[in-house]
Amino acid sequence: MWKLTWLVLVSLVILFLSLALGSTGFVGVTELLYYVYAAVASWAGVETIALDANMETILWQVRLPRILLTFTVGAALAVAGGVLQAVFRNPIVDPFSLGISSGAAFGAALSMLISLIPLNLSAFIFGVIAVIITYMVSYSGARGSLVTMVLGGMIISGVFTAFLTVLQYLSDPYKLQSIVQWTMGNLHTASWSKLRLAFFPILIGIVIIIAFRWKLDLLSLGEQESLAVGVNPKMIKLIMIGAATMITASAVAAVGMISLFGLIVPHISRMLFGPSNGIGVWANILIGGIFLLLIDNFSRALLPFEIPIGVFTMMLGTPLFIYLMRKNAINWNG
Repeated sequence: MWKLTWLVLVSLVILFLSLALGSTGFVGVTELLYYVYAAVASWAGVETIALDANMETILWQVRLPRILLTFTVGAALAVAGGVLQAVFRNPIVDPFSLGISSGAAFGAALSMLISLIPLNLSAFIFGVIAVIITYMVSYSGARGSLVTMVLGGMIISGVFTAFLTVLQYLSDPYKLQSIVQWTMGNLHTASWSKLRLAFFPILIGIVIIIAFRWKLDLLSLGEQESLAVGVNPKMIKLIMIGAATMITASAVAAVGMISLFGLIVPHISRMLFGPSNGIGVWANILIGGIFLLLIDNFSRALLPFEIPIGVFTMMLGTPLFIYLMRKNAINWNG
């Protein structure tokens, strides 16, 4: 428990310090503390010394919603990855390998092109369709193997990626640019409105997962053992997959595709906190949020140009995952 307490404190510190970073300039910690004090005082109706209005706008209308959205999306993808790995008892499953991300990406791009239904709803619908097709392809009768599941998910992911390419080909130049930038994953368009749209579906999904997190450990015993202790494995799987799909689709709809993230973070959580999903869900929330926020801080502060967050996660995540595999640090038992 003390590890989780320290992780909470580290998360709060990183969230605060992230406000000081940005392409528009750095803000000292003391100065940042005063801006925070001035904002709280203004909300409480207390007059303070006049501050730089431009910097206040940058802090509260540009940086803060981006920081919160980044943390929320990172937590969502990490939790979804951990849940799917537990449900399918498969350590190499994540939202991308099951086709959820590609299906949601196609649905969101279709909404951007045609605008018949809301973007978030379209992303969720096609994310669910991708999971259903993957399940149907992977399972024959009542059984399915790890290999067929992964291959089925990758095939469905490839199909939806091809459909997404067709949409890009049919788009006009203005919509094409938006779709391409969005599919690479980006946070430079973050705003309070985007945060509100993504936050509540993600929050609902995570609350559902937290409520059933202890039953994920029972699923790892197998269906017969779960039934023996009074747990309906099919119902729990349906609830968990639905919640994971909802939060993944909401994250993809908000910032685009961020590959490999939902695969790596759950392994890091298990290395630090063990295989129990009871504490693993909380660890994924915090580690996922911190990790993606740190990546975004690098992308927006350390380079003269901003690299899309999806590209950055692939650049950093691939060697990290290979390193962990080479060190035999990744395993299903923690």
